[in-house]
Amino acid sequence: MQSQPPPPATARLAWASRNFRIQTAATVVSGVGNAGAPIAMAFAVLDNGGSTGDVGYVTAARLLPTVLLLLVGGALADRLPRHHVMVAANVFSAVFQGALAALVLTGEPALWQLMLLSAGAGAGYALYAPAAGGMIMESVAPEHAARAFSVYRMGFNGSQIGGAALGGALTAAVGAGWVLALDTVCFLAAAALRFLLEPQAPTAPAEGGGMLRDLREGWQEFASRRWLWVIVLQFSVLVACVGAVEAVYGPAVAKERLGGAQAWGLAMAAYGIGLVATGVLMARWQPRRILLVGNWGVFLFGLPAVALAASAPLPVLWASMFLSGVGVTVFGVNWMIALQQEIPPEAFSRVIAYDELGSLSLAPLGTALAGPVADRLGLSGALWSCAVISLALSAAVLLEPEVRRLSRRRAAPDPVEPADPHPADPHPAPAATATATATATATG
Repeated sequence: MQSQPPPPATARLAWASRNFRIQTAATVVSGVGNAGAPIAMAFAVLDNGGSTGDVGYVTAARLLPTVLLLLVGGALADRLPRHHVMVAANVFSAVFQGALAALVLTGEPALWQLMLLSAGAGAGYALYAPAAGGMIMESVAPEHAARAFSVYRMGFNGSQIGGAALGGALTAAVGAGWVLALDTVCFLAAAALRFLLEPQAPTAPAEGGGMLRDLREGWQEFASRRWLWVIVLQFSVLVACVGAVEAVYGPAVAKERLGGAQAWGLAMAAYGIGLVATGVLMARWQPRRILLVGNWGVFLFGLPAVALAASAPLPVLWASMFLSGVGVTVFGVNWMIALQQEIPPEAFSRVIAYDELGSLSLAPLGTALAGPVADRLGLSGALWSCAVISLALSAAVLLEPEVRRLSRRRAAPDPVEPADPHPADPHPAPAATATATATATATG
């Protein structure tokens, strides 16, 4: 029997809309700079005589305006063309990141200066993130969600590998200021790409009510789904712990006994490899219980803290970072599918804003307290605490029935590939409100 020729490349990529391709490319470009910037910032503080606590304060200064402005960003992104919001946010972040790079390159910046400029960059992210999440959700058909979200995350996560390794190497070779300058260039390049996105009509009603009504409607969509706010509550503490490990404790341990910025950059690159490698799996694997499977990945988040606390050798640390990346992708892809499936498109960005707000709400406090906690418990004690909390939260969230039961809905067969021989559960868990169908972002 003569075999059928493979479908042409255009058919194989028919699921990838123009906006999806542009947004994915722009995310890769900005991701390269963003992955190296936290490493550079941590060592900019430490190399200028700052303490572990100072690193936490600078990180908290970046996160605080993000938390405060996310809801504004969500309301704007559901009311204005999302690509306009993203371009403006990228340019805004580039201005503050460029000023930060210039400050580090030209002298010994004061702590308050680093905190102020970091806060400006954090405000830019608050305006960008809800619009970006809404745009990527809107550009993907539900029947192609698993493949599209896996490819998107593979692109983003791949940029984390190169960005982290490059950021660590450049910080060690030429200094933190040049890495921050590279991040500025990446922001501007991403803004130029996003300028090419095809305009999407605002989905929020234009007449009456204003932003406060929009935010109330977004809150109703968020709060009416128990599985959604339970996981966001879990991540509010989890992100604070993981953030303290990655932004404060990891660089401090690397400087103290692992050889400095380059060693930590390679550890972050191992994390990125785990993210990308698992993306290949998630493009094909379609588990029925999407949140149950996603949360099994969350159990891996605390492994780097265990390795650092146990003074493990570099290969063990790199392995733990790799497995943590595996867990993030397993969770992230399933989370994006759940949100796109359950949230109405006109509320995408507002629900994403509440998701990110809740998930990041304790992150500034976590990083600000990271130094004092390490002073009191020691680095090892602080790291063990983060590991135990991460494991306990991963187990506790499984007590919620909606998390265990939420199922992937049956999708139309892929026109290019055969239908899944193991279809989704024909009796999925009911949506928590009358308005259901599609959204999201990957938390963490």
